[in-house]
Amino acid sequence: MHKSKFAFLSVEAQKEHILDLAHEILRKYPFELQSIDLINYEFNATYKVLTSDDQKYALRINVNSDRTYENLLGEIAFVDFLNSKSVVNLPKPVPTKLNQLAQTIHSPLMERDLGVVLYTWLEGEELGDEPSEDSLRKLGAAMAAMHQATSGFRLPEGAKLPFLRDFLWETQNIIFSSNSPLSSEEKEILSKAKSKIELIIDDLYSKSEAIVIHADLHGGNVFSHEDEVFLFDFDDSGIGLPIQDLATALYYLDTPEQNAAMLDGYRSVCDLPVHSEYQLKGLLLQRRIILLNYLFETTNQEHQAMAPEYLVETIRRVKVFLEQK
Repeated sequence: MHKSKFAFLSVEAQKEHILDLAHEILRKYPFELQSIDLINYEFNATYKVLTSDDQKYALRINVNSDRTYENLLGEIAFVDFLNSKSVVNLPKPVPTKLNQLAQTIHSPLMERDLGVVLYTWLEGEELGDEPSEDSLRKLGAAMAAMHQATSGFRLPEGAKLPFLRDFLWETQNIIFSSNSPLSSEEKEILSKAKSKIELIIDDLYSKSEAIVIHADLHGGNVFSHEDEVFLFDFDDSGIGLPIQDLATALYYLDTPEQNAAMLDGYRSVCDLPVHSEYQLKGLLLQRRIILLNYLFETTNQEHQAMAPEYLVETIRRVKVFLEQK
């Protein structure tokens, strides 16, 4: 797999390069910049932008994302649609001087164009790794409300989103490829799980309607403020099933009580998507395998370092799953 010059930079050098791109892109917006601060550098880079008239925005540059410009248009159209329905609390995309909501900027060190979007600022705190049960009930209810509202959404001309019936959600295939970094035994074990999970996915899609979903509702993408939850970072949104959205959110929870709280919140708005316990286990494992694939693709050095230990635990979980029916 080809690696760009960017991948071999130190973390600080990577941040300096992305900051230069941020300054360049912000000149396209109708305000004078007062300050810009990096607040997140993991999958993507997010900056807090303060203008000379004390307006605050969140700038996201898609550092590790495979998303295309057409995907960015799809994300923004989806967020705009949900904002028009007023069923969930969301940020709003901010237009440039030329009234453009989606931007790209070329990174010579990464040898590709990066997607860029500026959103209105959200106050509050992330739910984080240990969200309260009350917050999870509100998140479950917000997810259900979003699913209900989304049934009428159609992508505008020129916009695209990935079809999440694909096992790796149309991200770059690293672990199952001919150049896989896995051993032949590891690849074989994961491939067996992949085949079983694909049967689950086919069955679920045969019985349910695909809609656009957020597809990444973990505690780092949800804010709590004044007794409400706010959803953001729709960079992983795609055309999928509500149960895939729910399973992805459940993957990041640690206790049965947390799971129950989120499911209770969802049920307070509508019935849970139809599924079996075995199917849910398959979707939870699929999420882990997708994240494993990401760890071998990312330029984030902290995440790269997680790959060996994460692989060992993934193989263990896969073996448990393969023994089930």
